[in-house]
Amino acid sequence: MDGGARQEPKDEEKRSRRISGHPSDSARGQRGFPRPCERSEWTRTHTAGLGSVRGVAGPREGIRRGRSGARARPAGLAAGDLSGGRDLDDVGRPRLSRFKLRFEGPDLEQQFLLAYRAAARPWIRMSLVVALSTVLGFTVIDHWLLVGPRLARPDIWRFGLQLPLVLIMMLLTAPRVYLSWYQPAIQAAAPLFGVGTVLMAVEATPAQLPLVAARLLLAAFYFYFMLGLTFSAAVRTNLLLIAAYATAALAGAIAAPVAIYSLFVLVCANLIGGAGCYALEYANRVAFVERLRLAEVATHDALTGLLNRAALEAQAPTLWQQAQAGALAVSVMLIDVDHFKAYNDCYGHQAGDRCLSDVGAAIRAAVRRRPLDMVARYGGEEFIAVLVGADRAEAARGAGGVLRAVADLNIAHSGSLTRPCVTVSVGVATVEPGGDYSHEHAVREADIALYAVKSGGRDGWSFLEPLPAQAAGRPDAGSLLQSTG
Repeated sequence: MDGGARQEPKDEEKRSRRISGHPSDSARGQRGFPRPCERSEWTRTHTAGLGSVRGVAGPREGIRRGRSGARARPAGLAAGDLSGGRDLDDVGRPRLSRFKLRFEGPDLEQQFLLAYRAAARPWIRMSLVVALSTVLGFTVIDHWLLVGPRLARPDIWRFGLQLPLVLIMMLLTAPRVYLSWYQPAIQAAAPLFGVGTVLMAVEATPAQLPLVAARLLLAAFYFYFMLGLTFSAAVRTNLLLIAAYATAALAGAIAAPVAIYSLFVLVCANLIGGAGCYALEYANRVAFVERLRLAEVATHDALTGLLNRAALEAQAPTLWQQAQAGALAVSVMLIDVDHFKAYNDCYGHQAGDRCLSDVGAAIRAAVRRRPLDMVARYGGEEFIAVLVGADRAEAARGAGGVLRAVADLNIAHSGSLTRPCVTVSVGVATVEPGGDYSHEHAVREADIALYAVKSGGRDGWSFLEPLPAQAAGRPDAGSLLQSTG
């Protein structure tokens, strides 16, 4: 029990008001900063151990693939992580090459491409309808205005090549196949469509050629802006279009003056369209990063980099449902920094911020995390961990690991009535398969266990229902459990 000159507020009151962990100006004057506390300065005298564990997690914004058979992460999470503790600067300042238009991190590049393609699907479907209307419209206008004996062959390219390509691409925008098949197919279909346009220009009479060649400009801009191609893919497609037209000109299929003039116009159109496509994709990539940054700021604690409480509680129902569906045990750990108000009084709020950041990192490293596990800052000096698939024995080992990890930080705390170093108390609750899969219920039990630890002397962990004597305790007992578990 706490006593002496430094009496902290009652635990129930402290939990209700949540001490802020952010720096603030203080009129206290100059303060000393904590020095490392050496193990030789104090002797470990452990009594019968109590314990408690809090849930730890951190979501990452996931992209729903929509692919058949592939399970997507919850939409609210960024690929960043159910593990928590992600550095916000990693998202806020990604390395984007201006020349390659590519993120250096392969994961971030893949996330961008998935998000970009998923968002572009409705636009692409509409664009393909426009392409279909254009093919049919030019069919009508060619037979109406371009009268001559050479219309049969253009119809072969139009109905035998271009129209089937457009229809196939429309089919590949269906949700079940879009992400898997559309991009590979369109990067082959678009150049073929362009070659078909060149072949129709070759079949035109000298009088008709300038009119037919004008379609190449439409095709060039269409490839840059309407098909959901990346800048590099659109450039490749248009280079093939230019190469096909130049080859036809060199073969003598197109009159030299018309070919030279048309090629110059086509190159100019590509410079303009390419610049616009580049600027648009660059802006899309910057906007994507800003959205990730905003998501990280909204869901993560700026001081520790862990999830904040609101983000954890928003994702908790999904995690518990998945655990129940898989008949998995779930353990919740509540972790409270002992005598933290006294620490702020002794060393100042800036030192308190550094302490919370270090403790959060130690908790994150100590708790074994599976893909669905979460670590969060619960409020003030409290942290929480939700461990999906962790039974009582594993939760006990995790609680002992948290105590040891914080003790190993050796953060001096002269105002502590427990030890001369910063310590934590941990309350643990485990829901076994078939139990009450309720996040609120588990947190309530872990909170009761945490209160029992703090009432019994702090610097320990406890289940709501005590474990056998050899499985409950302080860092040394936890160590014994881990070594035997």
